[in-house]
This record gives sequence, structure tokens and C-alpha cells, in this order.
Amino acid sequence: PVPLHPKREKQRGYNQSARFGHYWAKELGVPFLSNMLLRKNETKTLVHMSRKERWKEVKNAFFVEIDTYYKHLLLVGDVITTGATLNACGNALLKQVTQKISELGMAYA
Repeated sequence: PVPLHPKREKQRGYNQSARFGHYWAKELGVPFLSNMLLRKNETKTLVHMSRKERWKEVKNAFFVEIDTYYKHLLLVGDVITTGATLNACGNALLKQVTQKISELGMAYA
């Protein structure tokens, strides 16, 4: 799942992308890797940002903490607006743990 910053997840009480990801992993019969991708800095909310501002805000916001290699990963996000967050997550994953990523958003705005 697309990770939330720990502070944001504590405020919200859950990570909606993780809940969706857990469901889809179960449906697909594949492992759910909830802590592979982490958010290294607390980004501002993207709601009122332009496309360019969104891409800049999340560009280096994510990192991978494990060393295991996977052939194909499914990256799950909540709402896809410009794709900036999924792109930033995907780039972090492609640098270290996979060469193929599929992306699933639960909504598109």
C-alpha cells in the first residue's frame, strides 16, 4: 500500500490504502507486504495543489526498507488524481525491489 506518514496514520487511526491492499492480496491469493514501502518525510496535503506542485511535493517522499527482490508488485493507493504519489512510490520500488509494478487506485478524481 501507499504509506502514510506515521504521524498522519496515528491521527487517522488507519491507512485506507493498507485496508484496500489487504483485501486485494487476500482475493488474489498473494502476500500482503504492508511495511515494504515507507514515507520518509511528512508531506503537505495535496488536495489544493496544482499538478506540478503535487509531483514536486512527493518526488522523494518514499523509500524501501527491505532487500528482498520481487518479480511483480501491485501498488495500492486510495485516490488517483494526477498519479504523482503512485509514481513516486513506484520509482522507489523500481530502484530496489522489483522491475514490474501494477498500480491500483480505489478511486479516480
